[in-house]
Amino acid sequence: MCFPSRRFAVALTAFALFAPASPAFSADPPVPEGVIFQKEIEYSNPDDVHLQLNMARPKTGDGPFPAVVCIHGGGFRAGHRDGYNGLCLKLAEQGYVAVTVSYRLAPKYQFPAAVHDTKAAVRWLRAHAKEYKVDPARIGTTGGSAGGHLAQFLGVTANVPMFEGEGGNPGVSSHVACVVNVYGPSDFTKSYGKSVDAAEVLPLFLGGNLDTARHQHIVSSPLYWVTPNAAPTLCIHGTEDKYVAHEQAVWLIDKLKAADVEAELLTLPGAGHGFKGDDAVKSDQALLAFFDKKLKPKRN
Repeated sequence: MCFPSRRFAVALTAFALFAPASPAFSADPPVPEGVIFQKEIEYSNPDDVHLQLNMARPKTGDGPFPAVVCIHGGGFRAGHRDGYNGLCLKLAEQGYVAVTVSYRLAPKYQFPAAVHDTKAAVRWLRAHAKEYKVDPARIGTTGGSAGGHLAQFLGVTANVPMFEGEGGNPGVSSHVACVVNVYGPSDFTKSYGKSVDAAEVLPLFLGGNLDTARHQHIVSSPLYWVTPNAAPTLCIHGTEDKYVAHEQAVWLIDKLKAADVEAELLTLPGAGHGFKGDDAVKSDQALLAFFDKKLKPKRN
């Protein structure tokens, strides 16, 4: 499938991981005729922080529909869920229920607060599956940059109690069926010297640098949580990424494959952190094709 509209491409690649966040979106994209779009739905309230999500879903049809949880980037310290409104609307046009979620940001809230929040978002969506016509067995996730890391973390830490937090709907699974990770890091212990601002960003998120908080760097890295139970994953990464090195995706895909987990890597030669032009189109196509393959029932 090809979705060359600039609105969709911008929604997918709006925020860098370690790079400064892009300016806030000033206006919502137009809502397609066949889509219901709801904003500012509260899904959790940890530490009296009212976390919200935006939701796009098909206006007609009985469902149950597959769903996608979208997680924004911004170096774990910035960014906004509205950056994925366009992608959610496009997914809804294709028969998905799609949500874009906020989460608590560093440095006030360090790891694993953001993980707790994104898991709470998945639990909320699964707990409200009947209300929104969601198939609870077909929930995927995607994110770019920091959001790619958090999406990947969902994919490798299902049923790990220490990461569930207390964000609501206890006992409901935060498992996801698949992940599309767009230039998210996999191993923070190897980010220093390879990312242009890891030394600035990671201590804010992890409470110290590699010398003073090494354990946090390991525990927060998706690479070290890969097991045969990890979710099928597509990584999309450019070879000229100065913020998250392309090798981070290679390591993750290799480890997933070694654990007998379905894993694919789309390498975009010459692309940096944030895709443009043909690279954005290729990324968009791959994301939709992967979700269709993993979340939509096969037809005879």
